[in-house]
Amino acid sequence: MPEDSQKSTHFGYKTIDADKKEDMVAGVFHSVAAKYDIMNDVMSFGIHRIWKRFTIESAAPRTGMKVLDLAGGTGDLTAKFSRIVGPTGQVTLADINDSMLKVGRDKLRDKGIVGNVNYVQANAEALPFPDNHFDIITIAFGLRNVTHKGAAIASMLRVLKPGGKLLILEFSKPQHDVMRKIYDLYSFKILPKMGKMITKDADSYEYLAESIRMHPDQETLKQMMTDAGFEQVSYTNMTDGIVALHKGYKF
Repeated sequence: MPEDSQKSTHFGYKTIDADKKEDMVAGVFHSVAAKYDIMNDVMSFGIHRIWKRFTIESAAPRTGMKVLDLAGGTGDLTAKFSRIVGPTGQVTLADINDSMLKVGRDKLRDKGIVGNVNYVQANAEALPFPDNHFDIITIAFGLRNVTHKGAAIASMLRVLKPGGKLLILEFSKPQHDVMRKIYDLYSFKILPKMGKMITKDADSYEYLAESIRMHPDQETLKQMMTDAGFEQVSYTNMTDGIVALHKGYKF
């Protein structure tokens, strides 16, 4: 059955009505927004910064480019893109969750990042931008929370310029049994306790761990991008595949 015609979907390990997922995911991120950056550092031991740096390098932005940082949350990628594209370029930080968007806007303004960044509350499945508009689109740790991933990937293709590239940074599937066992122990036993201690919200981090397991693996996501119309699709595993960076071009 095509993804977009399904009436049910996953919220972590739970099966729910597809039209309820957006609100349920919103509840998770409303809850964790204020401590999101702290939790990223703690739960990844700071390694998320290396993953994001590699994403920026792979995107290869240049002065004057238009970049969409989709599901951009608290603006880590936006901050780096803003400095690179300069005053003649433009970075759009888009997120469906207004709490995350507010945290990101306040953080970037506190850093003095203004002028070439704008903020848009947007659903990845129906992006409110013109066709052929952006040179680069990134979505970091956001696609797994989208209800209809195929629709979102197609929407990203539409708003990319010919020659533009999409980069999807997302948790994926570890490649070796030992790492899988360690990762499962960490995700389901330690991570929720850390979430409870830091954010007073263990349930949201249980959902986030489950959502990672329900996300398509590396090859499946690669095929989804190809099916949507992206070309030269490839991916790079990082930290044994705990995270993968997928890249595809619009021609």
